[in-house]
Amino acid sequence: MLESVLAKKEVATKKKITYKTIASVTLIAMAVILPQIVHLIAGQPGGVQWLPMYLPVLIGGCLLGSKWGVIVGILSPLASFAITSAFGNAMPALPRLPFMILELGIFAIVAGLFSKKIYENSLWAFVAVIAAQVTGRLVFLLAVFALQKFVPFTVQMIWGQIITGLWGLGLQAVLAPVIMIVMAKAMKKD
Repeated sequence: MLESVLAKKEVATKKKITYKTIASVTLIAMAVILPQIVHLIAGQPGGVQWLPMYLPVLIGGCLLGSKWGVIVGILSPLASFAITSAFGNAMPALPRLPFMILELGIFAIVAGLFSKKIYENSLWAFVAVIAAQVTGRLVFLLAVFALQKFVPFTVQMIWGQIITGLWGLGLQAVLAPVIMIVMAKAMKKD
């Protein structure tokens, strides 16, 4: 969506990169900070239920498209892991990190595929977010299935966490598109 807005306003390539970089860094920062807030309020189970890192990544895909969105999706769990490890409580935990990188990368790519459609009609954000959520969670589950002999969690455990996280996914399926609709209206103003 942002690319379409910048192209319509005939923004120079260098400035486009600057705007996308600022948006990416902001979203990655949000993806690190939101889980910390949720964990402070609701503890570790709150993170599994509300999935706070997912919201900025979904917004990143819708806003920035697949190419820039996947950067947000990959760097968000990496940045969170690096920062929280420095304080002795890695989030996500190391065994889960590659799976979250994969899942959030998929979230951003799928949501990003709808970026131009969202610019044309912001209601497409609902489709983008739900498609990203379903695809990302399915890829996570399939990756665990394929690697369950090598990782400390099982398909049943991850399936249970997916069920627990339905409230968070439902909230994000509404919240992320509403944010995109508001942003689209604001960005389209001259």
